[in-house]
Amino acid sequence: MINVSLKDGSVRTYPPGITVEEIAKDISAGLARVALAGKVNGKPVDLSYAVNEDASLEIITFNDEEGQDIYRHSTGHVLAEAVQRLYPGTKLAIGPAIKDGFYYDFDSPHKFTPEDLEKIEAEMKKIIKEDLPFTRIELSREEAIKKFTDSGEKYKVELIEDLPDDAVISCYRQGDWVDLCAGPHVPSTGKLKAVKLMNLAGAYWRGSEKNKMLQRIYGTSFPKKSLLDDYIHRLEEAKRRDHRKLGQELDLFSIQEEGPGFPFFHPKGMVLRNQLEDFWRQEHKKRGYYEIRTPIILNRSLWEQSGHWEHYKENMYFTKIDDHDFAVKPMNCPGSIMVYKTKMHSYRDLPIRMGELGLVHRHELSGVLHGLMRVRCFTQDDAHIFMLPSQVKEEIMGVIDLFDYFYNIFKLSYHVELSTKPEKAMGSDEIWDMATGALKEALDDKGIEYKINEGDGAFYGPKIDFHLEDSIGRTWQCGTIQLDFLMPEKFDLNYVGEDGQKHRPVMIHRVVFGSIERFIGILTEHFAGAFPVWLAPVQAKVIPITDRHGQYAADLAKRLDSKGIRVELDDRNEKINYKIREAQHQKIPYMLVVGDKEMEQHSVAVRHRSEGDLGAMSVDEFESKILEEIQSKS
Repeated sequence: MINVSLKDGSVRTYPPGITVEEIAKDISAGLARVALAGKVNGKPVDLSYAVNEDASLEIITFNDEEGQDIYRHSTGHVLAEAVQRLYPGTKLAIGPAIKDGFYYDFDSPHKFTPEDLEKIEAEMKKIIKEDLPFTRIELSREEAIKKFTDSGEKYKVELIEDLPDDAVISCYRQGDWVDLCAGPHVPSTGKLKAVKLMNLAGAYWRGSEKNKMLQRIYGTSFPKKSLLDDYIHRLEEAKRRDHRKLGQELDLFSIQEEGPGFPFFHPKGMVLRNQLEDFWRQEHKKRGYYEIRTPIILNRSLWEQSGHWEHYKENMYFTKIDDHDFAVKPMNCPGSIMVYKTKMHSYRDLPIRMGELGLVHRHELSGVLHGLMRVRCFTQDDAHIFMLPSQVKEEIMGVIDLFDYFYNIFKLSYHVELSTKPEKAMGSDEIWDMATGALKEALDDKGIEYKINEGDGAFYGPKIDFHLEDSIGRTWQCGTIQLDFLMPEKFDLNYVGEDGQKHRPVMIHRVVFGSIERFIGILTEHFAGAFPVWLAPVQAKVIPITDRHGQYAADLAKRLDSKGIRVELDDRNEKINYKIREAQHQKIPYMLVVGDKEMEQHSVAVRHRSEGDLGAMSVDEFESKILEEIQSKS
């Protein structure tokens, strides 16, 4: 008999050779129905996998991220078979699962069109209905090369040839159709329920423009049609909220051909940006941060000393000044370090919290640029904290509290990931273990649940990442806290301790917004352009009904402006309903309509962009209402 440890901590005894599927059935019939695969001693396996020794076991379902990948990768195989059924001569490249879906790359004599997707999707549904088992086949390297050479699958042969000579190659069969794949897969094609092909794209083989351009088909799949319908609805909602579209409609920003990846902020966009930056400054001042400003261009020796020249060079821009190499800064940290070094500090001075709204430039390929979300220059709301080793946990917890406060203001929930040492990193394992342990301790003491993200830390230290969830369920990585024992060493940073001797401080790198530009893009989509009153570029629009109400409207607008309310006057010779509709389209929080009655009573007829007609209010009453909303950031 063997002992199997389950995810809930319990241990069950089974005969050797029992399959993962049989164990799932033993646990419960309901679990067996939704089981997609298993994980034995941390290794994902098919449900048909036989457990022959003591082991730990997790049953993977669609509720697990791995389960979604397995489900969608299995659907990718169905897509590939459907394409080869319909279009003989098509060769297969790769077909991985991706976030919310999958794709497959094809080298086909047929030029796919959007109209073909419906036909391919119908063929996929036939294969699903056939309920073909996914069966794992293991071959030697030589056997696999022969098999795929004989079937003319040159891309598969190239992938196999990259594997070690002694590798055991796995393939998966569904009916008579076979594909190279590491697996695992769902038990059969019949397990796949709701399938949708989304769009087409071109893709170079292995991502190199030196190789042939292939045809890529994107799709998604879910175990229930209702889940697919919800996903399609979210996509439609995301299109409606696209910050690039709203940025143009609301006159916030633009991207010009003369500066790809370098956004231009328009007057209304600058109002929004300035509000965010003012809020940032106010809250950081309350928490003991000093604001600094460091140069955009610094010499090569500094970037060599920081490690960026070695570890980040491909993302940097360079220039020469007086025949010396300089770089445009991709990060602000070396500048803050230079400010720290301008004088010797005592242990009594620490912690020192330096904040900087610093403009940085990073070289991004043109294909990944995307509105404000992926740009080549942006403002990092950076801060660097220099502290005693004994202050590390307290400072990290203080930054976590600050992040929580900021994100709650914007009604953004979040989850946390702890990223560990990457493959390309500075420093010893001992230093990394110490830094990672300090981050874990702070998170544990705050009672925050977190996921370990192996190998995704910065090259100089581990980090805590905050992934924000917007109003339609998408997540965005914004805030980060990086703990750094290495930069202080590389730059020989010191403070004088109680013993009168020099000691090494510890450093935190952290951002709340991450990038001001990107955060504006996120907020635009989160609020669908209907920003809270305190952020709205225009907070109220005064709309006179006729020309004879124009002077009263102008005086009202002037009065509101004097109270710090951002107001516009629409005194055009247009119909009142047209002017209201336009203000509504511009997502202005309040429309103040004035006519004879309002002139006589010194009042306004108030209309809210989402609540509609709020009725008549005195000017004093409206002022109090909107100023309270601005002050409270409600």
